[in-house]
Amino acid sequence: MTKNLCILLILFAFSACSKDSTEPTPTPEPTLYFPPLSGTNWETQSISDLKWNQNAVQPLLDYLELKNSKSFIILVNGRIVMENYFNGHNASTNWYWASAGKTLTATITGIAQQENLISINNKVSQYIGTGWTSETIAKENLITCKHLLTMTSGLDDSTDDVDPASLIYKADAGTRWAYHNVYVKLQDVVAQASGQTWENYFNTKLRDKIGMNGNWVQLGVNSVYTSTSRSMARFGLLMLNKGKWNNEIILNEAYFNEATNTSQNINLGYGYLWWLNGKSSYHLPQSQLTLPGSIIPTAPNDMFMALGKNDQKIYVVPSKNMVIIRMGDAADDVNLALSDFDETLWEKISALYQ
Repeated sequence: MTKNLCILLILFAFSACSKDSTEPTPTPEPTLYFPPLSGTNWETQSISDLKWNQNAVQPLLDYLELKNSKSFIILVNGRIVMENYFNGHNASTNWYWASAGKTLTATITGIAQQENLISINNKVSQYIGTGWTSETIAKENLITCKHLLTMTSGLDDSTDDVDPASLIYKADAGTRWAYHNVYVKLQDVVAQASGQTWENYFNTKLRDKIGMNGNWVQLGVNSVYTSTSRSMARFGLLMLNKGKWNNEIILNEAYFNEATNTSQNINLGYGYLWWLNGKSSYHLPQSQLTLPGSIIPTAPNDMFMALGKNDQKIYVVPSKNMVIIRMGDAADDVNLALSDFDETLWEKISALYQ
């Protein structure tokens, strides 16, 4: 056998062994999709493509309809997997976010901070002047923007009114967690610091950058956002991507991380106006009780949530690259944010992919 032939045979054998020992190429993770800023085009993905349980779809839809839902959307990797409307609602109908819109205020507050217009560690009175509460100046000056973001202002939470006469001392700022409408003062802070109306600043810095529709409506003492369900889903998608839309940073990641993690040591299930699942304990609105366990035990532990009156929901689940939207009337009794509906709904949702 010639020397050259021997070399060729050795190379061939080495090549064959190499092919046999090669591990299968892993399937690449799907890229996160972002819909165009205008128009109705939005990529979809089917239940079968995801290898989900098709038999779990109808029980979920039946339950949603039974519980007074108007819309329901599931995004996976930004693509629409389910989009359903009920009771005369459709893709172009606006509906109120209620307290789920608190997270919009938290986001804009973070944007104002990254533009060096404010610092959340500064006292509120630095931006809107003293006398915005009925507290003494010394106690009022303890209240920072961060206390409003974390529901720890110490103000009496027995009323939703935010006029000075209604903002009464209950405890020193930072020592008591109470769900309170006073967070809305952050909108005044941003307006004063930016020299713009709250709505103009919001539209320019957030709404228009991610293709949302909608507007702010004043309902009594409450500043409420209304939009289509898809606009709510766009905001959820922005937060799934840690404040970036495609590659554009809308909200910086450091603030995003603060907003979506425990923000104080009283209510572990609360960030910056976001509810957090999977913590060891939590508080409910209008309660000082510490309740053990996760807020929604049937849902993923890493989920963070925007929850509004009468079961307006944005669920963001990073471990599953999933955003879920529910709009509608109260599933059961009128409620401020959390309800028994969440737990049963998540039993139905998780049946899709388990």
